[in-house]
Formats: sequence, structure tokens, C-alpha cells
Amino acid sequence: MSGLFEASVEVARPVEEVFAYLADGRHDPEFSPRVLEITKTPDGPTAVGTVFRSTVKDAGMKSARQFRITGLEAPRTVRWTEESKNLITAEGGYDLEPLPDGRTRVRVFNQLEGHGLGKVLLGPALRAARKDAPDFGRRIKAAVEGS
Repeated sequence: MSGLFEASVEVARPVEEVFAYLADGRHDPEFSPRVLEITKTPDGPTAVGTVFRSTVKDAGMKSARQFRITGLEAPRTVRWTEESKNLITAEGGYDLEPLPDGRTRVRVFNQLEGHGLGKVLLGPALRAARKDAPDFGRRIKAAVEGS
């Protein structure tokens, strides 16, 4: 069982700046309050194969997450897949579209999948993610514009 949530927002920054910011997953705690800490391997620019390891807090529970960058096409596309073994995992990305006047449209999406007991928890998790999606988009906008 799986389900999609997504958000779109316009950011008052050029697409190259938005891409550079979002491709570096170490910025995630700046707009995702569930991300408590995050590291990147290897050092250097993000590339296909880069791994981000994080500690997140969902529904009062901490868990370890590991995501691998599976697609990266500057300055328009970032894709990731979760490699950790959690009850609910995600695969997703960013699509960036340059707009007039140096703005960028950002679409963020995640396909959530439940495993084991996570199949039961997926519905509530997906509803919560969809409910938060507009605010998530606004937090991305604020973080990128404030960087």
C-alpha cells in the first residue's frame, strides 16, 4: 500500500540558487521540523549516489532514515529513495521550473509506502502529510528565500 503527497510553491530566487539549496539535503532541518539532525556522505557536491542519514521525529517517535540521491539534473530535478527499513518509507523529489523575473516554481513530492504494521499506519501518516503539504511548501519558500 502506498500514497502520494505533494506541494508546489513559487520561490523568489533563480532556479540555480533554489536547486543548489535543495540538492544539499543538510538544509532539510531548516524547513522540516521533523528532521532533528542530518549528515551527508561523501563530502563535496551532491551527486547521484550521495547518501543523507537523518534522525527524525514522527508522532513522538525518533527513527533513523537513510536516503540515496537517485537522480540529479541541474538545475531542474532532484530524486531520492529511502533505503532505511522503517514502517513507512518514502521515494520522492523536487521538480524546479524557472519563472519570469528570476523566480522558481518548486514541486516537492513523496510516495509513501507502508511495510508490515506500517500498512496500517500509512493512512493516518498520509493524511497528516497531505494536510501539512501547503505549510511544508511555505516553509521551503521561507527557508530558500532566507538563505
